[in-house]
Amino acid sequence: MTQTAARPEGLSAYIAVTAAYWAFMLTDGALRMLVLLHFHTLGFSPVQLAYLFVLYEIAGIVTNLCAGWIAARFGLTSTLYAGLGLQVLALLALAQLDSNWAVGASVVFVMLVQGASGVAKDLAKMSSKSAVKLLAPSEGGGLFRWVALLTGSKNMVKGAGFLLGAALLATVGFVWAVLGMAAILAVILLAVLLAMPAGLPKGRKGAKFSEVFSKSANVNWLSAARVFLFGARDVWFVVGIPIYFYAVLSDGTIAGNRAAFFMIGTFMAGWVILYGLVQANAPRILRAKDRCAAELIGAARSWGWGLVAVPFALTFAAFIGGEPQLWLTVTLVAGLLAFGAIFAVNSSLHSYLILSFTQAERVTMDVGFYYMANAAGRLAGTLLSGLTYQAGGLALMLGTATVMVAASAITVGFLKPESE
Repeated sequence: MTQTAARPEGLSAYIAVTAAYWAFMLTDGALRMLVLLHFHTLGFSPVQLAYLFVLYEIAGIVTNLCAGWIAARFGLTSTLYAGLGLQVLALLALAQLDSNWAVGASVVFVMLVQGASGVAKDLAKMSSKSAVKLLAPSEGGGLFRWVALLTGSKNMVKGAGFLLGAALLATVGFVWAVLGMAAILAVILLAVLLAMPAGLPKGRKGAKFSEVFSKSANVNWLSAARVFLFGARDVWFVVGIPIYFYAVLSDGTIAGNRAAFFMIGTFMAGWVILYGLVQANAPRILRAKDRCAAELIGAARSWGWGLVAVPFALTFAAFIGGEPQLWLTVTLVAGLLAFGAIFAVNSSLHSYLILSFTQAERVTMDVGFYYMANAAGRLAGTLLSGLTYQAGGLALMLGTATVMVAASAITVGFLKPESE
């Protein structure tokens, strides 16, 4: 399949896919903050909070492997609709949680529901990212621009979801928050079903599941780098930093808890929005329009090593800071925002390179495999977030992130231009 300038129906399909993905990620971000903050106030430990998200990430590993084949077999729209519909069901199920249940029962129930939400997210993600490869124009760095815009805008929307989740928890409570999101997402799913234009492939009956596993060395190395990159982010993002900030900001009163919810939600939202904004502008930052693939691979190596310095400096600050205090909190906020900006360029380069390395006829397979690696990294980061924070506090958690970023940079060093 040769890409040319975007056709009107291709642009319309891209807009429809992007809108559906935005809606999904708004609820995904809100649900993450709702679950984390709600169960922390119920007395869950950092490790127990990490368990709540474990099945979500495990489901992502399995789903991405299968979703690439399902989309190749039945078409991209089928996986997109399935992801949206399953998220509606997961939200409705979560509203049935009973505060009188034992802690063990609550953990298992939420893990199962989060697992379903993880399946939904990765069905929607794989569909949206694969659609970019098939719909984007090839001229003038069109592929990089379109994938950066989709990924960056998605993360800005997800950041707004973090703030939305914290605000809803503080105002209407847990149950009404998830019911309201389920209703809105159901309406959006119906609108997408009615309005989706032509332009996406319908699938091919001869697609084999064994095709999921790539024979491309670049795809495999980049997938390995993705494991470490997203593990390095989630090792502090999922549990440790929100719980640290809650310990610093909350005074134990109802009003104090609500104020802490808003401030934590605002920081998490701001971080993800900044991350998405930089992602969307990564082609401009990198001057990608005037650079060949070999130069962008070199840029991925340089930006990968540049990222290592940030968690290393924060680890040192946490080590000498010890207990929570104002200067350390301010340093963390500034350092993590810097991490987010540099991380965004790395992530955007990876997202472009995976689509550049793959062929149109197996795009769903390679993208599914790549995001399986992404989910594996998030799973490792999620587990380590609770374990390292509980075992060694900020210093151990941030030190682990430093090691994982360095491993990602080393792995990116094995990428080669496709012509070699």
